[in-house]
Amino acid sequence: MLRIVLLFLIAGFFPACQAQTSLSEEVKDNIRQRVDNGIHPGIVVGVIDSDGAQYYAYGVKSVNGNEPVDEHSVFEIGSISKTFTGIILANMVIKGRMKLDDPLQKYLPEGVTAPTRKGASIKLVNLSNHTSSLPRMPDNFNPANPANPFADYSEKQLYDFLENYELPRDIGSQYEYSNYAAGLLGHIMATTQGMTYEELMIEVIANPLELRDTRIAFTPNMKKNLATGHHEGVQVENWDLPTMAGAGGIRSTAVDLVKYLRANMGKEKSKLYPAMQMSHKNSREGSANPIVGLGWHTTVSPDVEIIWHNGGTGGYRSFAGFTREGDRGVVVLTNSTVSIDDIGLHLLNPKAPLPPIVPSIAVKIRSEIDTRGVEAGVKLYRELKKDQGDKYDFRESQLARLGNDYLRKGEMEKAIAVFSLNADAYPESSNAFYGLGEVYMKQGTREKAIENYRRSVALNPGNQQAIDMLKKLGVDAADVIKEIVVEEETLESYVGQYELAPGFILAVSRDAHQLKAQLTGQPEFPVFPKSQNVFYYKVVQAQLTFNENSAGAVESVTLHQGGRDMVGKKLEK
Repeated sequence: MLRIVLLFLIAGFFPACQAQTSLSEEVKDNIRQRVDNGIHPGIVVGVIDSDGAQYYAYGVKSVNGNEPVDEHSVFEIGSISKTFTGIILANMVIKGRMKLDDPLQKYLPEGVTAPTRKGASIKLVNLSNHTSSLPRMPDNFNPANPANPFADYSEKQLYDFLENYELPRDIGSQYEYSNYAAGLLGHIMATTQGMTYEELMIEVIANPLELRDTRIAFTPNMKKNLATGHHEGVQVENWDLPTMAGAGGIRSTAVDLVKYLRANMGKEKSKLYPAMQMSHKNSREGSANPIVGLGWHTTVSPDVEIIWHNGGTGGYRSFAGFTREGDRGVVVLTNSTVSIDDIGLHLLNPKAPLPPIVPSIAVKIRSEIDTRGVEAGVKLYRELKKDQGDKYDFRESQLARLGNDYLRKGEMEKAIAVFSLNADAYPESSNAFYGLGEVYMKQGTREKAIENYRRSVALNPGNQQAIDMLKKLGVDAADVIKEIVVEEETLESYVGQYELAPGFILAVSRDAHQLKAQLTGQPEFPVFPKSQNVFYYKVVQAQLTFNENSAGAVESVTLHQGGRDMVGKKLEK
């Protein structure tokens, strides 16, 4: 199942690799706390400074094993792939094969027509710097397997969408981050050379820089060194992007990405350096923000100018950046969907904050249950939540991950106790009751499983997993799903953009009676009414609540998932 980015739980303590680094004890301690408190299975950091390249790794490749991550571990790097695509474009320009101002139409197959606006055409540079007026994701994106959502998106769909899309604004007038545009750019560059995107990327970048573990398809060595992706403590599938590879399909290691950054910084001699320099240069007009080159973004502060990109897929997050002066570079990789951008930015600019890590309550409760028993663990949870609620992470997802861990190990009494405690603590959580249904199902207690699955569906009619489990048990969930009709005028009041975090936008749109929602860097999905102002997803266990101010105008939205509430203020049009 495709997931929205959230924190998750794993319990345990894992040794760090012993490589010496220039990381401060503050940073290393922050990384250790993230892993020890179950936020990330593993984190690998590569730092480039005057002493050369150094690495620090902590954690494991998989929550189901104890093999440590290291600088050779393979991760999906997601949208950092867009910087590779930008450099390939720059290299094409330098070699005279393309021009930044070339119209996209010039490189499309015969019979495929790109949209225009007021007589203007989309240029190649617009695809690379997110000013093409093309959307984040195409609206014909309907994955057969949401856990690997790009795998079946075809070349035909890529071009069908392009031909039928009407540009909503003037080309070049506004920045809108577009996975579709970057994927399209990578695809047309490859096809014009008679190659796949992977073949082009290997020929232009990976082979010249000797990036042996930077590929799209896994080599045997990469497969052996793979750090498995995780979301909320559960292993997830790797993502495949055969058509959209230029937007986010590359896998790599800290060692390879450090080589890549060193070449970009001019510390490693390379014939690609002129193309890299071109990709770093602002490709937008004047003082337009954000500052974007070809793929790369630039952040300017009074202290430092940072050229960077981050990435994320269904089970990974990544960061790569360096200072404009080229004196420091950083790579951070994790096999978790929780962002590590703050680590990367702090290492490049020590004045950038590194948030403190709040310990997971599940780590404390696990220790109590395993040493003193279930009743002692339940009692301690309630006492700490009452007296020390601000000292631990008490989100619903914390106990859910602990319960799932006990369930995987077959420790049924502990699993039932933890899931029951979670459902008691979060009586409005569909996830909590689904978890309780799961453990009763595994135990063979049919009636209790049905009772909890039904409660889960009543709380979130979009919980397709619970609906499917009820069907397996011969139960129709239709009687607990109430049909809600919301007037189009009300739906229209919810349309807009909501900022959940800096640069992390929830875009809400409407197609007649159907409301749709799209998070930055993720596909658009329909949401369905549970009440007049609460909507639920069917592809993920999450809900949206639209909030009005005292004047009755919609001012914000709250994203509910995994026991966490993220409030996003509605942005002015």
